[in-house]
Amino acid sequence: MTDLTVTLLQTNIVWQNPEANLSHYAEQIASIGQATDLIVLPEMFTTGFTMDPANNAEAMEGPAMQWMAEQATATGAVVTGSLVIEDEGKYYNRLIWMKPDGTYLMYNKRHLFAMAGEHEHYAAGAERLVVEYKGWRICPLVCYDLRFPVWSRNDGAYDLLIYTANWPEKRAYDWNTLLKARAVENQCYTIGVNRVGEDANGHRYNGDSCVIDPGWRKTLFHVEKKETVHSEVLSAAHLAEVRAKLPFLMDRDGFTVSGL
Repeated sequence: MTDLTVTLLQTNIVWQNPEANLSHYAEQIASIGQATDLIVLPEMFTTGFTMDPANNAEAMEGPAMQWMAEQATATGAVVTGSLVIEDEGKYYNRLIWMKPDGTYLMYNKRHLFAMAGEHEHYAAGAERLVVEYKGWRICPLVCYDLRFPVWSRNDGAYDLLIYTANWPEKRAYDWNTLLKARAVENQCYTIGVNRVGEDANGHRYNGDSCVIDPGWRKTLFHVEKKETVHSEVLSAAHLAEVRAKLPFLMDRDGFTVSGL
């Protein structure tokens, strides 16, 4: 297990305009200027948080998937983020984990935001994804999943927790607090990547994308209100040291999640 470089893209999103958004992300990725292992995009990065999947969903062979494959190949990095997907007659808020060789893994958002009617338009996921990548075990989740600690509970399965989001400014306190809580309780690096700007529904987004230390109560990076491309090196040795000095995960409660 070696150090891992992760690049966060905190961006505005043009409402329901995949072509404009993908062009902008390509420019941002080209500006990274250093080698990176993982590039993280916001939730529904091609459209914004839309409740109109019928007019915005792509197939798994669609242009956004092709774009992700091209970017992953060009950078030699995994590219991840969620987008609106139609698959076998259902719509999903689906996170894609696109590898440089063009293969991919996926995670369907488990917790759908009922206050916006997301559960009325999208099918919920039932399985968590944990990816092994360059010696790291990584669990990528989506936005509202952040509020449900049982779903992200670390049973020794992962080293890095990632939330990709469209989390509104008016609940920024919750976002910032819960990301720290997930890092502390799961003794892992935790990354949140959120959008900025305002969507067509008048919801404003503060960003607050961040990288949280796995156990020494530090925020390694945090940015709000502006578009930002930031790379952070996650230390494998530091993670091992934190876990060795206070190995509280060995005392975790044993249970399984039912009703999925």
